[in-house]
Amino acid sequence: MRNELAPEEFAALSAKEKKRARRWYLPDAPARLVGPVIDNHTHIWVPAGEALTPPRGRMLPSEEAAAMDAAGVCHAITCACEVPDLLPTVAVAEADRAHFSAALAIHPNEAARHRGITATGPDGLVQELAAHHTLSLEDAIGRVAEAARSSAVVAIGETGLDYFRTSEEGRAAQIEAFRAHLALARELDLPVQIHDREAHADCVEVLRRDGAPSRVVFHAFSGDAALAELCTQEGWYGSFGGQMTYPANDQLRAAFQAFDPALLLAETDAPYLTPVPWRGHPNAPYVMAWTVRFGAELRGVSEADWCAQLLENTRAVYGELGAA
Repeated sequence: MRNELAPEEFAALSAKEKKRARRWYLPDAPARLVGPVIDNHTHIWVPAGEALTPPRGRMLPSEEAAAMDAAGVCHAITCACEVPDLLPTVAVAEADRAHFSAALAIHPNEAARHRGITATGPDGLVQELAAHHTLSLEDAIGRVAEAARSSAVVAIGETGLDYFRTSEEGRAAQIEAFRAHLALARELDLPVQIHDREAHADCVEVLRRDGAPSRVVFHAFSGDAALAELCTQEGWYGSFGGQMTYPANDQLRAAFQAFDPALLLAETDAPYLTPVPWRGHPNAPYVMAWTVRFGAELRGVSEADWCAQLLENTRAVYGELGAA
């Protein structure tokens, strides 16, 4: 794995230095899981344009694959949700089908930018436009549809609604994009991976109004037990990442417990949502081992049984991925 410091060098840093350094220091390799699992949703770094060397805290796809093998993570679905990343992500998945598949969409926050909306959202961050945002939203989604014809693409996502990062002016564009992606998923008979941030009721309303695809995954599930129960009734999946391990997230753990175990998936959303004990460091698919073990303990089952359950669930959504 690519680190700027050896473990002993990192250990020798002061607490203040460690806090700064952990932003780009990759977690140590975990003990190998006793059974294979699949990272349902991640964002591995992919070579694109002139960027051929990963930035700090990221790895080449080949390095990701080696780290996954060592940890017992047999496959990862890597998501591209901006136009410049679509074809490079497909190329990486096509080049190593044993380790990677792709999910493609225009992220809800990107949808607003493709409509030229830059109003500041509730998070207070300034929204900026890049060169690819000159594409209309229709053209951007059209590129998703074209790239998704590859057999390496196993899902449409992440799409959905984000009322935290995008202003009210951008909500119409998000809903428009969400509906278009749902239609594409139904057309291609692919699962949809949903990004739902502070928009639970509206996400459910759009799914019910438009007709959900046959397989629906709420990625990085952020709802409560009531939403988990609703998802269970609808047969929708909940995918949980490292945030489930954070001490303050009792509500999220209650939601995890409220799901039918046959509808639970595991993910990293790397490089984000790194689980305890590595919170604050960059995430990667191999790091999912900590989240899987945490989930097994929370559900009160053995690691072997939980790995087998997760693998069965993931393949029920996406088919046979990787070589377990």
